[in-house]
Amino acid sequence: MKAPTALVADDEPLLRDALTRLLAQAWPELQVLAQARNGREAVEHFEAQQPDICFLDVHMPGLSGVEAAQRIGRRALIVFVTAYDQYAVQAFEQGALDYLVKPVEPERLADTVARLKERLRAPVRDDTESLIAQLAERLGAPQASAPLRWIRASVGQTLRLIPVDEIDFLKSDEKYTLVAWKGDGDKPGEALIRTPLKELVAQLDPAQFVQVHRSVVVNLRAISHVQRGMNETADIHLKGRDEVLPVSRSYLHLFRQM
Repeated sequence: MKAPTALVADDEPLLRDALTRLLAQAWPELQVLAQARNGREAVEHFEAQQPDICFLDVHMPGLSGVEAAQRIGRRALIVFVTAYDQYAVQAFEQGALDYLVKPVEPERLADTVARLKERLRAPVRDDTESLIAQLAERLGAPQASAPLRWIRASVGQTLRLIPVDEIDFLKSDEKYTLVAWKGDGDKPGEALIRTPLKELVAQLDPAQFVQVHRSVVVNLRAISHVQRGMNETADIHLKGRDEVLPVSRSYLHLFRQM
């Protein structure tokens, strides 16, 4: 019996490598034939090498993981990899599709590997194409969304998965977004990511994060106090940080009762 083969697709190199290493530990017989940086590359590698299993990041530039899965169809087993729990929708739970939530935990991966081994032994692949279509529809529906839990950021040579609850504020910085979080020990952390602030705002819990300026979003739990300024503006002072964040006139109504 030939060794099972796989493809790993993620736009973040460190996460691709990390998942590949975890797979080598959890399933030594599995051969990872290729790694892809986006959905288009994933489809190209699949067509060229025909792996048995495709591990696809849900969110990738250009062609998404779900769109790539639609092109691959039932020709391979699909495992979606996502940083967001909202993508673990009913289609996954029906058993024909599987998913891993970042950061991938060895115990969860072991469960996935066991299911994949069983499904490779069975000739029937279920109604995979229909389930992927359902998933694509659910991802496009606003009611299917849930607040973001993690943000990926490169800090030097290290990839950080920053819990959203630990973020103090987000600030637009030209083509990037500055993520400021509590950090390690007494030193606050900061990192630049490529995701636009507007896109992040749509994924944050509005009960916890509010936009106070066209370029600033703040975690309400991180606010020490708000001080009124001149000309219908205000300044936000944060707990444990020296930065002072501006509140523009358009958002001052959020603090009318201060």
